[in-house]
Amino acid sequence: AAESFNHKKFFEMVGLKKKSPEDVKKVFHILDKDRSGFIEEEELKFVLKGFTPDGRDLSDKETKALLAAGDKDGDGKIGAD
Repeated sequence: AAESFNHKKFFEMVGLKKKSPEDVKKVFHILDKDRSGFIEEEELKFVLKGFTPDGRDLSDKETKALLAAGDKDGDGKIGAD
C-alpha cells in the first residue's frame, strides 16, 4: 500500500542484514541502473522492483526517507560503502 514502506523492516525481510558485504555490493550494483557507482533518488524509486517484478514504485516521500537513511555524507546519493 502507498506510504506503507518501512526500509528497516524491508531490509530485514529480504535478509540484507544477514548478507555478506560482497552480497550486499551485488545487490547495490543491481540497483545502480546507470552504473554511476551511486544509487540516486530516481533509482531508489524503483527499489522494490529490483526484488520482485510485481513490486510497486515508492512514493516521493518514501523515496526521500530511504535516501536519507542511506546517504551518510549528505550528497543526495548512496555510495556502495
